[in-house]
Amino acid sequence: MADETLTIGQLAGRSGVAASALRYWEGVGLLPPPVRVSGQRRYPPSTVELVGVILLLRDVGFSLRDLKALLASATSADGRREVAGRKLAELDERIVQVQAARTAVAHSLACPHEDFFDCPSFTGMVSARLGGASIDEAHRH
Repeated sequence: MADETLTIGQLAGRSGVAASALRYWEGVGLLPPPVRVSGQRRYPPSTVELVGVILLLRDVGFSLRDLKALLASATSADGRREVAGRKLAELDERIVQVQAARTAVAHSLACPHEDFFDCPSFTGMVSARLGGASIDEAHRH
């Protein structure tokens, strides 16, 4: 059995994730509890792929709560699609915000005024933002 399973160190080495993070993920329910052999955690080789899934989903912004919902064995494909749909809407909103922020920063770099704080366009963006507009809306004013 030892040859068919991975120690936590081996899993860490194959996945590039620190053993402490793997123990944490196990503790919060992202990884299933491993079999213990002489007190050592022993993971099936398929756990490497599961860690890859966790890394990918974490990289695109899924929270631990969302990851748990997505990975729960009781979660249906429809439930996973619902969680993914919410994340897609959140990412789309973040993209809009980042693009607007990039536009504002690009303006500050290309601004013909010596100090962009003195630029009417920049001060207009600040005023619009203080009035409750998003960065994107403020830039359009």
